[in-house]
Amino acid sequence: MGTVSERPDFLSDLFSRESEFRSFLRRRVADDALAEDLLQQSFMRAVQHEHHGEHPEQVVAWFYRILRNATVDYYRARAADDRKMEAFIQELAITGTDKTPAFDELRPTVCACLQRLLPNLKPAYADLLNRIDMEGESPVSVAKHLGITPNNLTVRLHRARQALRKSLEASCGICTKHGCLHCTCDEAS
Repeated sequence: MGTVSERPDFLSDLFSRESEFRSFLRRRVADDALAEDLLQQSFMRAVQHEHHGEHPEQVVAWFYRILRNATVDYYRARAADDRKMEAFIQELAITGTDKTPAFDELRPTVCACLQRLLPNLKPAYADLLNRIDMEGESPVSVAKHLGITPNNLTVRLHRARQALRKSLEASCGICTKHGCLHCTCDEAS
């Protein structure tokens, strides 16, 4: 498709009313970007299903039907997605898997090797991991206590976790690939 003058007449009629169509959609959907997407999709449909009406009014009415259908299709799809999400949330609630377990509940399942390996790390790393990951102290309060910025603490904590991960992988091997939950390292000895 080339310039506007090379387009079929019905497209020229539609493009001349583009702002009118955009306003029509904006009154029906809250998001400007969504209205623009629906407009572009509607133009694509119009190109695919070329209208051969004799009067420009017929073409405009036909295109408004395309716009209304695009809007209805959008809301139907959104409602279907909402229903699927609600069903998923209900399923999680019924099965009890919708809750994140508290750290105290997870503590018995964490690798037993962790406490044995922490003292082998740099003391600063071990201290951060103990305070934040094991004792649940707030990173903001730890940063304040150490006299560093929260961003600096985040970097240090990341490095400490990487060091611990390497230490666990060297010590425990395959157990670490599953997050060290339900550690079997002590059972193997």
